[in-house]
Amino acid sequence: MSSELLVDVGDDSATAQLGQLKLTTIEDQQWPADESYLSKSDVSQQFDASSPHLPWDHPFYDIARHQIIEVAGDDNFGRKVIVFNACRMPPQHQLDHHKLLMYLKGTLDQYVESDYTLIYFHHGLTSENKPSLSWVRDAYREFDRKYKKNIKALYIVHPTMFIKTLLILFKPIISFKFGRKINYVSYLSELEDVVKCDQLVIPSRVREYDNKLRASLKPTTQPPMSPPHSPPLPSQVFGVPLTLLRQRDPDGDPVPVVMRDTVGFLSEQGLEIEGIFRRSANVTLVKEVQLRYNSGATVNLREMEDVHLAAVILKTFLRELPEPLLTYQLYNDIVNFASVSSEIQVTVMKTLVESLPEENYASLRYLITFLAQVSANSEVNKMTNSNLAVVFGPNLLWGRDNAMSLSAIGPINNFTRTLLDQQHLVFA
Repeated sequence: MSSELLVDVGDDSATAQLGQLKLTTIEDQQWPADESYLSKSDVSQQFDASSPHLPWDHPFYDIARHQIIEVAGDDNFGRKVIVFNACRMPPQHQLDHHKLLMYLKGTLDQYVESDYTLIYFHHGLTSENKPSLSWVRDAYREFDRKYKKNIKALYIVHPTMFIKTLLILFKPIISFKFGRKINYVSYLSELEDVVKCDQLVIPSRVREYDNKLRASLKPTTQPPMSPPHSPPLPSQVFGVPLTLLRQRDPDGDPVPVVMRDTVGFLSEQGLEIEGIFRRSANVTLVKEVQLRYNSGATVNLREMEDVHLAAVILKTFLRELPEPLLTYQLYNDIVNFASVSSEIQVTVMKTLVESLPEENYASLRYLITFLAQVSANSEVNKMTNSNLAVVFGPNLLWGRDNAMSLSAIGPINNFTRTLLDQQHLVFA
Protein backbone atom coordinates (compact mmCIF):
# COMPACT_ATOMS: atom_id res chain seq x y z
CA MET A 1 0.00 0.00 0.00
CA SER A 2 1.22 3.47 -0.84
CA SER A 3 0.28 6.93 0.37
CA GLU A 4 2.56 8.95 -1.91
CA LEU A 5 1.10 11.97 -3.71
CA LEU A 6 3.53 13.07 -6.38
CA VAL A 7 3.58 16.41 -8.25
CA ASP A 8 1.44 19.51 -8.42
CA VAL A 9 -0.61 20.07 -11.57
CA GLY A 10 -2.18 23.41 -12.52
CA ASP A 11 -5.96 23.54 -12.25
CA ASP A 12 -6.83 24.34 -15.88
CA SER A 13 -4.58 21.86 -17.67
CA ALA A 14 -5.20 19.12 -15.13
CA THR A 15 -8.95 19.54 -15.36
CA ALA A 16 -8.82 19.21 -19.12
CA GLN A 17 -6.64 16.12 -18.90
CA LEU A 18 -8.78 14.60 -16.18
CA GLY A 19 -11.94 14.98 -18.22
CA GLN A 20 -10.33 12.97 -21.03
CA LEU A 21 -9.17 10.10 -18.85
CA LYS A 22 -10.56 6.69 -19.72
CA LEU A 23 -12.11 5.31 -16.55
CA THR A 24 -13.03 1.73 -17.37
CA THR A 25 -13.41 -0.65 -20.24
CA ILE A 26 -16.76 -1.35 -21.92
CA GLU A 27 -17.29 -4.59 -20.01
CA ASP A 28 -16.71 -2.79 -16.74
CA GLN A 29 -19.61 -0.47 -17.54
CA GLN A 30 -22.15 -3.28 -17.54
CA TRP A 31 -24.54 -3.28 -14.60
CA PRO A 32 -25.16 -6.83 -13.33
CA ALA A 33 -28.67 -7.56 -12.15
CA ASP A 34 -27.66 -8.00 -8.52
CA GLU A 35 -26.16 -4.51 -8.41
CA SER A 36 -28.71 -2.66 -10.53
CA TYR A 37 -30.81 0.20 -9.26
CA LEU A 38 -34.48 -0.32 -8.59
CA SER A 39 -37.56 1.73 -9.20
CA LYS A 40 -39.34 3.26 -6.24
CA SER A 41 -42.17 0.81 -6.54
CA ASP A 42 -39.76 -2.13 -6.66
CA VAL A 43 -37.91 -1.06 -3.55
CA SER A 44 -40.94 -0.03 -1.52
CA GLN A 45 -42.47 -3.44 -2.12
CA GLN A 46 -39.28 -5.16 -0.96
CA PHE A 47 -38.73 -2.96 2.09
CA ASP A 48 -38.98 -4.54 5.50
CA ALA A 49 -37.64 -3.73 8.94
CA SER A 50 -34.45 -5.72 8.48
CA SER A 51 -33.62 -4.06 5.15
CA PRO A 52 -31.03 -1.27 4.93
CA HIS A 53 -33.44 0.61 2.63
CA LEU A 54 -35.38 3.56 3.95
CA PRO A 55 -39.14 3.99 3.38
CA TRP A 56 -39.88 5.54 -0.02
CA ASP A 57 -41.04 8.82 1.55
CA HIS A 58 -37.84 9.32 3.56
CA PRO A 59 -35.79 12.34 2.34
CA PHE A 60 -32.72 10.14 1.83
CA TYR A 61 -34.59 7.22 0.29
CA ASP A 62 -33.08 7.69 -3.17
CA ILE A 63 -29.58 7.58 -1.69
CA ALA A 64 -29.91 4.81 0.88
CA ARG A 65 -31.51 2.30 -1.48
CA HIS A 66 -28.33 2.01 -3.54
CA GLN A 67 -26.23 1.01 -0.49
CA ILE A 68 -23.36 3.17 -1.67
CA ILE A 69 -22.34 3.94 1.92
CA GLU A 70 -22.19 1.32 4.67
CA VAL A 71 -20.74 0.87 8.14
CA ALA A 72 -18.88 -2.37 8.82
CA GLY A 73 -18.03 -2.55 12.51
CA ASP A 74 -14.48 -1.99 13.77
CA ASP A 75 -11.17 -2.58 12.02
CA ASN A 76 -8.17 -4.40 13.50
CA PHE A 77 -7.22 -1.23 15.38
CA GLY A 78 -10.60 -0.78 17.06
CA ARG A 79 -11.72 2.01 14.69
CA LYS A 80 -15.13 2.23 13.03
CA VAL A 81 -15.08 1.35 9.33
CA ILE A 82 -17.08 3.39 6.79
CA VAL A 83 -17.28 1.88 3.28
CA PHE A 84 -18.00 3.73 0.02
CA ASN A 85 -18.88 1.57 -3.02
CA ALA A 86 -18.36 3.38 -6.34
CA CYS A 87 -19.84 0.51 -8.36
CA ARG A 88 -23.21 1.04 -6.68
CA MET A 89 -23.51 4.62 -7.86
CA PRO A 90 -26.17 4.86 -10.59
CA PRO A 91 -25.75 7.06 -13.70
CA GLN A 92 -25.28 10.75 -12.95
CA HIS A 93 -28.79 11.82 -13.94
CA GLN A 94 -30.32 9.31 -11.52
CA LEU A 95 -28.43 10.42 -8.41
CA ASP A 96 -28.63 13.67 -6.46
CA HIS A 97 -24.97 14.14 -5.63
CA HIS A 98 -25.69 16.87 -3.10
CA LYS A 99 -27.92 14.46 -1.20
CA LEU A 100 -25.22 11.81 -1.45
CA LEU A 101 -22.79 14.20 0.21
CA MET A 102 -25.29 15.00 2.96
CA TYR A 103 -25.93 11.29 3.50
CA LEU A 104 -22.19 10.62 3.78
CA LYS A 105 -21.83 13.47 6.28
CA GLY A 106 -24.78 12.11 8.24
CA THR A 107 -23.07 8.73 8.45
CA LEU A 108 -19.75 10.22 9.48
CA ASP A 109 -21.43 12.48 12.04
CA GLN A 110 -22.10 9.33 14.05
CA TYR A 111 -18.38 8.64 14.38
CA VAL A 112 -16.25 11.74 13.82
CA GLU A 113 -15.62 12.13 17.55
CA SER A 114 -13.94 8.71 17.51
CA ASP A 115 -11.06 7.30 15.48
CA TYR A 116 -12.41 5.88 12.21
CA THR A 117 -11.32 4.41 8.87
CA LEU A 118 -12.67 4.98 5.35
CA ILE A 119 -12.51 2.28 2.67
CA TYR A 120 -13.29 3.36 -0.88
CA PHE A 121 -13.89 0.63 -3.48
CA HIS A 122 -13.02 2.48 -6.68
CA HIS A 123 -13.85 -0.21 -9.24
CA GLY A 124 -17.10 0.53 -11.05
CA LEU A 125 -16.67 4.29 -11.33
CA THR A 126 -17.33 5.00 -15.01
CA SER A 127 -17.86 7.98 -17.26
CA GLU A 128 -21.60 7.41 -16.76
CA ASN A 129 -21.71 7.57 -12.97
CA LYS A 130 -18.71 9.66 -11.93
CA PRO A 131 -19.57 12.95 -10.18
CA SER A 132 -18.27 16.21 -11.58
CA LEU A 133 -14.83 17.47 -10.70
CA SER A 134 -16.34 20.52 -9.00
CA TRP A 135 -18.47 18.23 -6.81
CA VAL A 136 -15.37 16.31 -5.71
CA ARG A 137 -13.61 19.57 -4.87
CA ASP A 138 -16.61 20.95 -2.97
CA ALA A 139 -17.03 17.63 -1.16
CA TYR A 140 -13.46 17.74 0.13
CA ARG A 141 -13.91 21.32 1.30
CA GLU A 142 -17.24 20.42 2.92
CA PHE A 143 -15.46 18.06 5.28
CA ASP A 144 -13.93 20.45 7.76
CA ARG A 145 -11.47 19.67 10.56
CA LYS A 146 -14.16 17.92 12.58
CA TYR A 147 -14.25 15.15 9.97
CA LYS A 148 -10.54 15.07 9.14
CA LYS A 149 -9.16 15.12 12.67
CA ASN A 150 -10.01 11.55 13.68
CA ILE A 151 -9.95 9.79 10.33
CA LYS A 152 -6.89 7.60 10.73
CA ALA A 153 -6.73 6.16 7.23
CA LEU A 154 -8.40 6.30 3.80
CA TYR A 155 -7.89 3.10 1.81
CA ILE A 156 -8.48 3.36 -1.94
CA VAL A 157 -9.00 -0.16 -3.23
CA HIS A 158 -8.13 -0.97 -6.87
CA PRO A 159 -6.85 2.51 -7.74
CA THR A 160 -6.62 3.52 -11.39
CA MET A 161 -4.72 6.24 -13.21
CA PHE A 162 -7.88 8.33 -12.95
CA ILE A 163 -8.00 8.34 -9.15
CA LYS A 164 -4.24 8.84 -8.87
CA THR A 165 -4.41 11.82 -11.23
CA LEU A 166 -7.34 13.17 -9.29
CA LEU A 167 -5.32 13.11 -6.09
CA ILE A 168 -2.41 14.81 -7.84
CA LEU A 169 -4.78 17.50 -9.06
CA PHE A 170 -6.11 18.12 -5.58
CA LYS A 171 -2.74 18.07 -3.88
CA PRO A 172 -2.70 21.88 -3.51
CA ILE A 173 -5.84 21.77 -1.37
CA ILE A 174 -5.16 18.49 0.44
CA SER A 175 -3.41 19.07 3.75
CA PHE A 176 -0.12 17.29 4.34
CA LYS A 177 -1.57 15.41 7.33
CA PHE A 178 -4.56 14.18 5.35
CA GLY A 179 -2.37 13.23 2.39
CA ARG A 180 -0.35 10.91 4.63
CA LYS A 181 -3.54 9.04 5.56
CA ILE A 182 -4.29 8.05 1.94
CA ASN A 183 -3.29 4.49 1.06
CA TYR A 184 -3.57 2.62 -2.25
CA VAL A 185 -4.69 -1.02 -1.97
CA SER A 186 -4.09 -3.09 -5.10
CA TYR A 187 -5.73 -6.34 -3.97
CA LEU A 188 -8.45 -7.26 -1.50
CA SER A 189 -6.09 -9.55 0.40
CA GLU A 190 -4.08 -6.49 1.43
CA LEU A 191 -7.09 -5.24 3.38
CA GLU A 192 -6.71 -8.12 5.83
CA ASP A 193 -3.97 -6.11 7.53
CA VAL A 194 -6.60 -3.48 8.27
CA VAL A 195 -9.96 -5.21 8.63
CA LYS A 196 -11.37 -8.72 8.39
CA CYS A 197 -12.81 -8.85 4.87
CA ASP A 198 -15.52 -11.25 6.05
CA GLN A 199 -17.19 -8.38 7.87
CA LEU A 200 -17.28 -6.25 4.72
CA VAL A 201 -20.11 -6.71 2.25
CA ILE A 202 -17.82 -6.40 -0.78
CA PRO A 203 -19.86 -6.05 -4.00
CA SER A 204 -19.63 -9.07 -6.30
CA ARG A 205 -18.33 -6.84 -9.11
CA VAL A 206 -15.39 -5.83 -6.92
CA ARG A 207 -14.57 -9.41 -5.98
CA GLU A 208 -14.77 -10.51 -9.63
CA TYR A 209 -12.50 -7.65 -10.69
CA ASP A 210 -10.01 -8.59 -7.97
CA ASN A 211 -9.99 -12.17 -9.25
CA LYS A 212 -9.34 -10.93 -12.81
CA LEU A 213 -6.39 -8.85 -11.59
CA ARG A 214 -4.93 -11.87 -9.85
CA ALA A 215 -5.46 -14.10 -12.87
CA SER A 216 -3.62 -11.64 -15.13
CA LEU A 217 -0.46 -11.81 -13.03
CA LYS A 218 2.38 -14.24 -13.46
CA PRO A 219 2.55 -16.91 -10.76
CA THR A 220 5.76 -15.42 -9.38
CA THR A 221 4.10 -12.03 -8.84
CA GLN A 222 0.85 -13.25 -7.33
CA PRO A 223 -0.10 -11.28 -4.18
CA PRO A 224 -0.80 -13.40 -1.11
CA MET A 225 -4.30 -14.75 -0.78
CA SER A 226 -6.38 -13.93 2.26
CA PRO A 227 -5.36 -16.34 5.03
CA PRO A 228 -7.66 -19.37 5.25
CA HIS A 229 -9.84 -19.79 8.29
CA SER A 230 -8.04 -21.94 10.83
CA PRO A 231 -10.01 -24.31 13.03
CA PRO A 232 -10.72 -22.91 16.51
CA LEU A 233 -8.22 -23.73 19.22
CA PRO A 234 -9.45 -25.91 22.09
CA SER A 235 -9.30 -22.88 24.35
CA GLN A 236 -10.50 -20.34 21.75
CA VAL A 237 -12.25 -17.33 23.27
CA PHE A 238 -12.74 -14.85 20.43
CA GLY A 239 -15.32 -15.78 17.80
CA VAL A 240 -16.83 -18.51 19.98
CA PRO A 241 -20.53 -18.76 21.03
CA LEU A 242 -21.34 -17.60 24.55
CA THR A 243 -22.89 -20.96 25.40
CA LEU A 244 -19.62 -22.75 24.65
CA LEU A 245 -17.60 -20.22 26.67
CA ARG A 246 -19.88 -20.82 29.64
CA GLN A 247 -19.48 -24.58 29.35
CA ARG A 248 -15.70 -24.19 29.40
CA ASP A 249 -15.66 -21.81 32.36
CA PRO A 250 -14.59 -23.63 35.57
CA ASP A 251 -17.31 -21.84 37.52
CA GLY A 252 -19.90 -21.86 34.75
CA ASP A 253 -19.95 -18.06 34.77
CA PRO A 254 -22.30 -16.79 32.00
CA VAL A 255 -20.19 -13.64 31.59
CA PRO A 256 -17.07 -14.46 29.47
CA VAL A 257 -13.62 -14.00 30.99
CA VAL A 258 -12.66 -11.34 28.41
CA MET A 259 -15.56 -9.17 29.49
CA ARG A 260 -14.80 -9.71 33.18
CA ASP A 261 -11.12 -8.87 32.70
CA THR A 262 -11.60 -5.77 30.55
CA VAL A 263 -14.54 -4.34 32.49
CA GLY A 264 -12.75 -4.98 35.80
CA PHE A 265 -9.63 -3.19 34.60
CA LEU A 266 -11.52 -0.30 33.02
CA SER A 267 -13.69 0.14 36.12
CA GLU A 268 -10.50 0.70 38.11
CA GLN A 269 -8.46 2.79 35.70
CA GLY A 270 -10.62 3.98 32.81
CA LEU A 271 -13.63 5.79 34.22
CA GLU A 272 -11.96 9.20 34.16
CA ILE A 273 -10.05 8.83 30.88
CA GLU A 274 -11.33 11.37 28.36
CA GLY A 275 -12.51 9.73 25.14
CA ILE A 276 -12.46 6.20 26.53
CA PHE A 277 -13.73 3.81 23.80
CA ARG A 278 -13.08 6.45 21.14
CA ARG A 279 -9.39 5.81 20.57
CA SER A 280 -7.71 3.01 18.67
CA ALA A 281 -4.92 0.74 19.93
CA ASN A 282 -1.73 -0.83 18.63
CA VAL A 283 -2.88 -3.68 16.37
CA THR A 284 0.12 -5.82 17.28
CA LEU A 285 -0.77 -5.63 20.96
CA VAL A 286 -4.43 -6.33 20.21
CA LYS A 287 -3.50 -9.50 18.30
CA GLU A 288 -1.05 -10.51 21.02
CA VAL A 289 -3.71 -10.23 23.72
CA GLN A 290 -6.22 -12.13 21.57
CA LEU A 291 -3.69 -14.91 20.99
CA ARG A 292 -2.99 -15.19 24.70
CA TYR A 293 -6.69 -15.51 25.48
CA ASN A 294 -7.21 -18.00 22.66
CA SER A 295 -4.29 -20.14 23.82
CA GLY A 296 -5.72 -20.38 27.33
CA ALA A 297 -3.05 -18.19 28.94
CA THR A 298 -3.89 -15.85 31.80
CA VAL A 299 -4.04 -12.22 30.70
CA ASN A 300 -3.22 -9.48 33.19
CA LEU A 301 -4.30 -6.17 31.66
CA ARG A 302 -2.93 -4.29 34.67
CA GLU A 303 0.59 -5.25 33.62
CA MET A 304 0.04 -3.52 30.27
CA GLU A 305 -1.38 -0.35 31.83
CA ASP A 306 -3.10 0.62 28.57
CA VAL A 307 -6.69 1.70 29.02
CA HIS A 308 -7.36 2.09 25.29
CA LEU A 309 -6.01 -1.40 24.60
CA ALA A 310 -8.46 -2.89 27.10
CA ALA A 311 -11.31 -0.86 25.58
CA VAL A 312 -10.49 -2.12 22.08
CA ILE A 313 -10.24 -5.73 23.33
CA LEU A 314 -13.75 -5.45 24.82
CA LYS A 315 -15.23 -4.04 21.61
CA THR A 316 -13.36 -6.59 19.51
CA PHE A 317 -14.67 -9.48 21.61
CA LEU A 318 -18.26 -8.28 21.18
CA ARG A 319 -17.85 -7.72 17.45
CA GLU A 320 -16.31 -11.14 16.84
CA LEU A 321 -19.12 -13.07 18.49
CA PRO A 322 -20.67 -15.46 15.91
CA GLU A 323 -24.03 -13.86 16.70
CA PRO A 324 -24.46 -10.36 18.15
CA LEU A 325 -25.07 -10.06 21.87
CA LEU A 326 -28.62 -8.80 21.21
CA THR A 327 -29.13 -11.71 18.73
CA TYR A 328 -30.50 -11.78 15.20
CA GLN A 329 -33.88 -12.79 16.60
CA LEU A 330 -34.37 -9.34 18.15
CA TYR A 331 -33.09 -7.41 15.12
CA ASN A 332 -36.50 -6.46 13.71
CA ASP A 333 -37.91 -5.56 17.13
CA ILE A 334 -34.95 -3.31 17.88
CA VAL A 335 -34.94 -1.60 14.48
CA ASN A 336 -38.68 -0.92 14.94
CA PHE A 337 -38.34 0.12 18.59
CA ALA A 338 -38.68 3.83 17.80
CA SER A 339 -42.32 3.23 16.86
CA VAL A 340 -43.12 1.97 20.38
CA SER A 341 -45.02 4.49 22.48
CA SER A 342 -42.79 6.23 25.03
CA GLU A 343 -45.18 5.22 27.83
CA ILE A 344 -44.44 1.52 27.33
CA GLN A 345 -40.88 1.59 26.02
CA VAL A 346 -39.34 0.41 29.30
CA THR A 347 -41.81 -2.47 29.56
CA VAL A 348 -41.21 -3.52 25.95
CA MET A 349 -37.44 -3.21 26.33
CA LYS A 350 -37.50 -5.25 29.53
CA THR A 351 -39.50 -7.96 27.77
CA LEU A 352 -37.05 -8.00 24.85
CA VAL A 353 -33.87 -8.32 26.89
CA GLU A 354 -35.41 -10.91 29.21
CA SER A 355 -36.14 -13.04 26.14
CA LEU A 356 -32.41 -13.31 25.44
CA PRO A 357 -30.55 -16.55 26.19
CA GLU A 358 -29.23 -16.59 29.76
CA GLU A 359 -25.60 -16.00 28.75
CA ASN A 360 -26.57 -13.06 26.53
CA TYR A 361 -28.76 -11.49 29.21
CA ALA A 362 -26.11 -11.82 31.91
CA SER A 363 -23.38 -10.42 29.66
CA LEU A 364 -25.57 -7.55 28.48
CA ARG A 365 -26.54 -6.64 32.02
CA TYR A 366 -22.88 -6.78 33.11
CA LEU A 367 -21.81 -4.54 30.21
CA ILE A 368 -24.63 -2.01 30.52
CA THR A 369 -24.14 -1.71 34.29
CA PHE A 370 -20.49 -0.88 33.67
CA LEU A 371 -21.30 1.59 30.89
CA ALA A 372 -23.66 3.35 33.28
CA GLN A 373 -20.63 3.89 35.52
CA VAL A 374 -18.72 5.32 32.56
CA SER A 375 -21.59 7.68 31.76
CA ALA A 376 -21.82 8.77 35.41
CA ASN A 377 -18.31 10.21 34.93
CA SER A 378 -19.14 11.88 31.61
CA GLU A 379 -18.21 15.35 32.87
CA VAL A 380 -14.63 14.09 32.94
CA ASN A 381 -14.48 11.36 30.28
CA LYS A 382 -16.95 13.07 27.86
CA MET A 383 -18.76 9.76 27.27
CA THR A 384 -22.47 10.39 27.71
CA ASN A 385 -25.09 7.72 27.08
CA SER A 386 -25.51 9.07 23.55
CA ASN A 387 -21.77 8.84 22.88
CA LEU A 388 -21.56 5.35 24.33
CA ALA A 389 -24.52 4.26 22.21
CA VAL A 390 -22.76 5.39 19.05
CA VAL A 391 -19.70 3.34 20.01
CA PHE A 392 -21.45 0.21 21.28
CA GLY A 393 -24.65 0.08 19.21
CA PRO A 394 -22.96 -1.50 16.14
CA ASN A 395 -21.05 -3.88 18.43
CA LEU A 396 -24.21 -5.12 20.16
CA LEU A 397 -26.32 -5.73 17.06
CA TRP A 398 -25.78 -6.02 13.32
CA GLY A 399 -27.57 -7.55 10.37
CA ARG A 400 -26.76 -10.99 9.06
CA ASP A 401 -24.65 -9.41 6.29
CA ASN A 402 -22.58 -7.52 8.90
CA ALA A 403 -22.50 -4.11 7.19
CA MET A 404 -25.21 -1.54 7.92
CA SER A 405 -26.36 1.68 6.33
CA LEU A 406 -27.13 4.85 8.26
CA SER A 407 -30.81 3.95 8.23
CA ALA A 408 -30.13 0.79 10.26
CA ILE A 409 -27.57 2.30 12.59
CA GLY A 410 -29.83 5.10 13.83
CA PRO A 411 -32.50 2.83 15.35
CA ILE A 412 -29.87 0.50 16.85
CA ASN A 413 -28.00 3.37 18.46
CA ASN A 414 -31.26 4.89 19.75
CA PHE A 415 -32.24 1.56 21.31
CA THR A 416 -28.81 1.32 22.96
CA ARG A 417 -29.07 4.87 24.32
CA THR A 418 -32.54 4.18 25.73
CA LEU A 419 -31.22 0.97 27.29
CA LEU A 420 -28.48 2.99 28.99
CA ASP A 421 -30.93 5.68 30.07
CA GLN A 422 -33.34 3.16 31.57
CA GLN A 423 -30.95 0.41 32.66
CA HIS A 424 -31.92 0.79 36.34
CA LEU A 425 -35.51 -0.12 35.36
CA VAL A 426 -34.86 -2.62 32.61
CA PHE A 427 -32.55 -4.76 34.74
CA ALA A 428 -34.42 -4.24 38.01
